[in-house]
Amino acid sequence: MTSELQRERLAYKRSRSRRSTLVALLSTAVFAVAVGVTVSRAPGWPRVRQSFFNVEIAWRSLPAVLEGLWLNLRVLAVCGALILVLALVVATLRTLRGPVWFPLRVLATAYVDLFRGLPLIILLYLIGFGLPALRLTGVPNDFVVLGGAALVLAYTAYVAEVFRAGIESVHPSQVAAARSLGLGPRKTLRLVVLPQAVRRVMPALLNDFVALQKDCGLISVLGAVDAVRAAQIEHARAFNFTPYVVAGLLFVLLAVPTARFADALARRARRRQGGR
Repeated sequence: MTSELQRERLAYKRSRSRRSTLVALLSTAVFAVAVGVTVSRAPGWPRVRQSFFNVEIAWRSLPAVLEGLWLNLRVLAVCGALILVLALVVATLRTLRGPVWFPLRVLATAYVDLFRGLPLIILLYLIGFGLPALRLTGVPNDFVVLGGAALVLAYTAYVAEVFRAGIESVHPSQVAAARSLGLGPRKTLRLVVLPQAVRRVMPALLNDFVALQKDCGLISVLGAVDAVRAAQIEHARAFNFTPYVVAGLLFVLLAVPTARFADALARRARRRQGGR
């Protein structure tokens, strides 16, 4: 049975929680009103509202931008799956031990250094316009495919480092225990190391996924008609920047659930560590 002291503590925690929520809502409302009043009283606000927040143009451009966003989502799904697989391979190569694996470690390290340091926009131009210019047999000319390839090359380097950090965070005693039970190196990696590593780096992986969501819009620089390119076309028709705002809001709506899920996983991981 719950003691009187425990009931008092629970009641006190609930009252503190309600008061904190009320203060947070009140401060947020005050801040929003202050920002709204400041912006609306700015001398150039009427022109900005007409050029960036035109409701009529927003509704008119929404179908085209949504159609382009569907392309972004397909690119995101395919690229995300490829990035996870390739990044895991690169991270595994970087963590191999022994002199015999030295060439593979060097190649994996050089790959990560190159594509983490190369700006994504430059990589898109190199892949999107450089590869077709070579006129090699079998090289695709589809800008969506080429843009997706550039995204995969860049993000594989980032995600590989996340995986490597997770793999190296597993205590050596875990590997030693698995080997003592008769597991070989491959089974140890697959059954013992990787499950722990992936679980530990899941919030970081989701953060990279959020970044990939918005960077999928960069394939528009190659000519692919995604949400950003559709907004650019609508802007050229209406001479108004509202379609860009519509595209931006759609990307934000995609990113917010994933970001909140990543935050929830991070809080769960902290609670687990605190409970040990």
